[in-house]
Amino acid sequence: MKFVVDDKIPFIKGVLEPFGEVRYLPGKEISPKDVKNADALITRTRTRCNEELLDGSSVKIVASATIGYDHIDTGWCEIHGVEWANAPGCNSGSVMQYIASVFSLMVLEKGLDPTKLKIGVVGVGNVGSKVAKLAWVFGMKVYEIDPPRQENEPEKTFYSLDEVAGELDVITFHTPLTREGKHKTFHLFNEKLLKKLKKDVTVLNSSRGEVVDNKVLRDALKNKKEKQAVLDVWENEPDIDKELLDLVWLATPHIAGYSQDGKANGTMMSVHAVSRKLGLNIESWKPEDVPVPEKPVIEIDITGLSDAEIIAKAVLQTYDIRNDDKVLRDAPEKFEYLRGGYPVRREFFAYTVKLSEANPSATEKLQILGFNV
Repeated sequence: MKFVVDDKIPFIKGVLEPFGEVRYLPGKEISPKDVKNADALITRTRTRCNEELLDGSSVKIVASATIGYDHIDTGWCEIHGVEWANAPGCNSGSVMQYIASVFSLMVLEKGLDPTKLKIGVVGVGNVGSKVAKLAWVFGMKVYEIDPPRQENEPEKTFYSLDEVAGELDVITFHTPLTREGKHKTFHLFNEKLLKKLKKDVTVLNSSRGEVVDNKVLRDALKNKKEKQAVLDVWENEPDIDKELLDLVWLATPHIAGYSQDGKANGTMMSVHAVSRKLGLNIESWKPEDVPVPEKPVIEIDITGLSDAEIIAKAVLQTYDIRNDDKVLRDAPEKFEYLRGGYPVRREFFAYTVKLSEANPSATEKLQILGFNV
C-alpha cells in the first residue's frame, strides 16, 4: 500500500511502514502527483483535499488529524467514493486549556472578578461544552448558544445570540466553519452583532478565522478602545492582518489545540480511520511516547487567594498564553513556522497540584478541570 502523510503530524512515523510505502510531505505542498497512486492521505488543515488534488487518484480515504474539516470537499469525496474522516473532539481539552489561560489573565492581570462576568459560549460541541464548564468553574454566568442543538434538543436550555448579546462581558466562538445553510457561521461576528454587544466586551475566537469578520473587528478595536480581543485563528492565514495583530489583547498562531495530548489524539483517530478502511487491524494503536511535563508538580501558597485566583495560578503554570503571544508579535511572518515547531504543552491531567493548606472548594474545582490535587 501507499500512504501520503503530512510531515507535521506527530507520533505517526513507524506506524504505517509495516503495511507499505509512506511518504511524509509538507501539508501545503502535497500535489496531485503525490497522491495519484496513494491508498490513503493523512493530513491537517493546510492541505486542500478537493477535486483538483484527488481527481484521478487511487486515494480511498482522506483522514484529517484535526477537528475541523472545511479543507476537505466532503461533497466531492462522497460522490466519488472517497471516504473522509476528521478527529472530532481530539483537541477539546487543549482548547479548553487555552481559554483557561485567558481567563486566568483576566483574573490575575486585569483584576476582574469572574463571578460578575457573563459569558456567551457560541457553539457547544466537544470544545464548547468544556469551555462552558470551565467558565462555570471560574464562577461566570454562562449562556450556551447553539442553534442546531437548540432545534434538536428542545429539552435543554440554550440561548439566542441576538437576545443575550447585549448582556455579555465575554463572547467566545467554538463553531465549525459553514458558509451556507440556515445556521451558517461564516462572519458570525459581523457589523450587525457588533452593534448589539457591550462597548467593553471581550471577543475570543479559537474556532476558524472566518467565523469572525476580521475587518469589522479591526475597525471596532480602532474606534472603541474599551473592547478587547483574543485571536488564535485569523482570516487569510498565514498572511494575517498586521494592523489587527497590533490591536488585539492576545494573539497566537492557530495553536489553541496544539497540546501534545490533542495532537496525539488526532493522530490516533486518523490512524484508526485508515486502519478500518484498509483493513490494517491497528485500531487499538495509540501513541506511547508523549513527553512528560518539565515540572509536573505545581505547588501553590493559597493564603488569601480566592478559588478563581488559585485556579488561575495552577492554569498558568501549565500554559501561559503570553509566551505564544510574544513570539507571534515578534515574528508574524513566521506564522507557519511557529505552528510547525510548537513546543511541548501538556494538558491539566498531566499535572499534580499541591495546595499549602486544605481548601475543599478549590480542590473540587481543580479536579473538575482534570488536575490531580
